Amino acid sequence: MSARLSLVHALTFITGLAGTTTGPSLAEFVDQHCLDCHYSGRSSGDLSLEDVDFSRPAERPEIWERVLRKLEHRQMPPVGEPRPDENDYRAITARLTGELDRAAAAHPRPGRTDSLRRLNRMEYQNAVRDLLGVEIDAASLLPQDEPAHGFDNVMVGNLSPTLMDRYVTAAQKVARQAVGASAHQPGGDTFRVPAEVTQDQQLEGLPPGTRGGLRIPYQFPQDGEYEINVRLVRDRNEHVEALREPVEIEFLLDRARVARFTVNPPREDKNWEEVDRHLTHRLQVAAGPREVAVTFPHRPAALKETIREPYVSRFNIFRHPRAAPAVYQVTITGPFAARGPGDTPGRRRLLAPLANVSEDASPEAKARAVLAPLLRLAYRRPVTENDFRGPMRLFREGLADGDFDLGVERAVGAVLVSPQFLFRIERDPPDLAPGTVYAITDLELASRLAFFLWSSLPDDELLGQAERGALRDPGVLEGQVRRMLADPRAENLATNFAAQWLHLRALDAARPDERRFIDFDDNLRQAMRRETELFLLSLLREDRPVSELLTADYTFLNERLARHYGIPHVIGNRFRRISFAGDPKRQRGGLLRQGSLLTVTSYATRTSPVIRGKWVLDNLLGTPPPPPPPDVPSLDENIVSESLPIRQRLAAHREQKVCASCHNVIDPIGFALEEFDAVGRYRTLEDFHPVDASGGLPDGSRFDGVAGLEAALLARPDLLAGTFAEKLFVFALGREAGEHDAPHIREVVRRSAANDYRLTSLILALVQSAPFQLRTTP
Repeated sequence: MSARLSLVHALTFITGLAGTTTGPSLAEFVDQHCLDCHYSGRSSGDLSLEDVDFSRPAERPEIWERVLRKLEHRQMPPVGEPRPDENDYRAITARLTGELDRAAAAHPRPGRTDSLRRLNRMEYQNAVRDLLGVEIDAASLLPQDEPAHGFDNVMVGNLSPTLMDRYVTAAQKVARQAVGASAHQPGGDTFRVPAEVTQDQQLEGLPPGTRGGLRIPYQFPQDGEYEINVRLVRDRNEHVEALREPVEIEFLLDRARVARFTVNPPREDKNWEEVDRHLTHRLQVAAGPREVAVTFPHRPAALKETIREPYVSRFNIFRHPRAAPAVYQVTITGPFAARGPGDTPGRRRLLAPLANVSEDASPEAKARAVLAPLLRLAYRRPVTENDFRGPMRLFREGLADGDFDLGVERAVGAVLVSPQFLFRIERDPPDLAPGTVYAITDLELASRLAFFLWSSLPDDELLGQAERGALRDPGVLEGQVRRMLADPRAENLATNFAAQWLHLRALDAARPDERRFIDFDDNLRQAMRRETELFLLSLLREDRPVSELLTADYTFLNERLARHYGIPHVIGNRFRRISFAGDPKRQRGGLLRQGSLLTVTSYATRTSPVIRGKWVLDNLLGTPPPPPPPDVPSLDENIVSESLPIRQRLAAHREQKVCASCHNVIDPIGFALEEFDAVGRYRTLEDFHPVDASGGLPDGSRFDGVAGLEAALLARPDLLAGTFAEKLFVFALGREAGEHDAPHIREVVRRSAANDYRLTSLILALVQSAPFQLRTTP
C-alpha cells in the first residue's frame, strides 16, 4: 500500500467515515499535494506513512499533529480540490484530537527547558532595576540577543568570553551607580537625537510652549558639579540648519529652567564653528535619577495660506528643510568637585538593612547585613554561607583600598557577575532515570513565573511563597498571577513579548522611501509603535478576550499619528483613547488596521501582500508557510510594469507552478490589506487604479477588505486563541513548541474557552499547565 493511499485510509479509519468520505477524490488530493508540499517540503520525502499503525495514532504524534493542524485550518485538501463537508472535518479533527490528547494526559511529556539559561538583555535591565533601584539602558551596555522561534530569550544558553567581558563592564557601572562611590575622575555620556526626528513641535515629556530638543532620564552618580554641553544639527556644509535669525535655547533640570542661551547666525567671518560653542552650562546637581532636557521656546509663525497642507516631516535638507534649528547631541560630564554619594533611591534600598545594625558593628557585619537580602533576591533562593565568600572577599579588598562604600560597590559587582545571578538554573533531582517526568521546585516555579510575566526577578512576596512551599497550591498560584498582572511590571507583556510576537522591533529598521512617503519621520515611527503598545496594554489591564485584538473599535492616538491617519480633532503629543464605535466605515481599531504592523510588513516603495499574508499565517493563524525552495528564482520585477496594481504584478508568482502552491495560500490574505498603503494610510486608489482588496483564507472562505479578513479569522476564535497561546508558550518557557506540546496548548485553549478566551484566563491556564510546572530528565 502506498504512503499516499495509507493516509486516506488512516483518516477514514480514525473517523469511521469510510462510507461518507469519497476515497478516490481524497486520494487524488493526497497524491498531488499533501506529501510533496504541505508536510515535507517539496520532494524532500521526509514524511512516510509506510510503517504507521493507523489504529494507534498517538504512537506517532510527530506525524499526526502535522496532519491535524492542516485539517483544523481546513488546508487539506486545498481549495479547488474535492473537500469533505464541515461535519466530516469536525468529526475527523475531534476523533484525532481525542486520541492524541488522551495519550498525552496518560503519559505527559512536558519537555525540557535548558538547565542553564542566561539573562538576556531585557531581563538584565529589569533585574537591575528591581534589585538595586537603578534604571539602566542595557542596549548601551550589552549586545542584542539572537532571536529564535520569534523571541530573544530562547538562544541564551551560552556565555562567550567576549559577552562575559561586557557583563563585567556592565556590572561595574551598575554597582558604581547604585552605591555612588567616588570616581577617580569625571566621566561623560553623550546622547544624540535620531537623525529622522522632526523638531518643529513639542516633544513628549517636554513642557508646553516648547518645541524640539531632547529629554534625557539620567542617573547622576554623586552630588557635585556637572557640565551640560549642546551641539546643534548641521548640514553637509557644516552650517547650522535653518539658523537665519537669533534663536533661544533652554536647559532644563526636572522641568525647571537652569540656563537660557541665544544662538545667533555667524557674522561677516562666517565662522559657523563658533555659533553653538557657548552652549555649555555647569551646575550643582544632587545625586540620583533626574531628568535633563534641552529645548527651544516655541515661536508660532504666521504662515501664508496654501492650497495644500504643509508637510510636517522636516529633518534634513534633502526633502523638507528644517524650519528652525534643532538639537544634534547633548553631553553630560561630571562630577566635578564631588561632594559624596548623596541620598539616591538605589543607595537607600541597598543600605536600608543598616538601620537594623548597631553603629558599633564591624564593617564586615554591616556588609553581610547589606548583602543578605541582596543575594536572596539576586539568586532567587535562600542564601547559604558559601554565597557570601566571593562578595565578602571583594568587600575586604575595597575596604582596604578605600572605604566602606568602595567595598560594597565591589561586592555588588561580584553579585552581578555571579552565575547564580546571570543564569536561571534548573537542576535535575539526583538518581532519576532518563526520561523521567518530575515537578520543578517552588523556587524554580517562582523564577519561571517572574521571568514570564515581568522579564525580571521574583519579588519578595513571590519568593516568600516559594520558600514556604505554598506556591504550587492552585489558589496561591492563581492569586500570585493576578497580583503580578496588576503590577506595573506586567507592562513587559505589551512592550517585550508582544513587540517580538508582532515584529514591532522591526519598525526601527523600517525606512519607507522618502520620495514616495515624504511625510514619514521618526516621530511617526515611534507614535505607531506606542499606539500598538498602549492598545495591547489596555487589553491586558482590562482582561479583554483575545478576539478583541482584531475586533476593537478603538485605538490610541496622538496628534502626529492622527494626522497621518486623517483623523481630526486630536491635538498634542499626549496619547489618548479614540473610539470609533458606531462608525460603519471605521478604518482604525484592531491590530490589522494599525500603522506599525502595516509598515513592517511592507517594502520601502510599496505594500507586500506576500509579507502581510505570511505575517497573518504565522502570527494569527499559527500556520507559517514553508520557506521557498532554494532553486526558485526571484520574481523579476523589471519585466512587470510598475504602473500595474500589485495584484497583477504578483500574478507572475502564481504562473510558476513551483511557486503557486504556496502563493495561492499567502497572497489572498495579503490582498485583503491592500486598503492600506506601505505606511498604513487608508486608500481607495493605488497609482490611480481602484484598490481590489478581495481575498481569501486557505479554508476556501472569500471576503473583501480588512473587515472581511477580521470576520473570517474570528469565525473560529479557537484558532486565534491557539496561536496566541503557542506564542505565549515559547516566550514563557524559552523553547520551541514541539508536537508533544500541542495537546498541552490545546488544553490551555479549552480551559480558557469558558471565559471567552480572555487574556488572563489564557495566561493562568498556561501557568497551570504541565510544561510550565514539570520537566523531563535528559
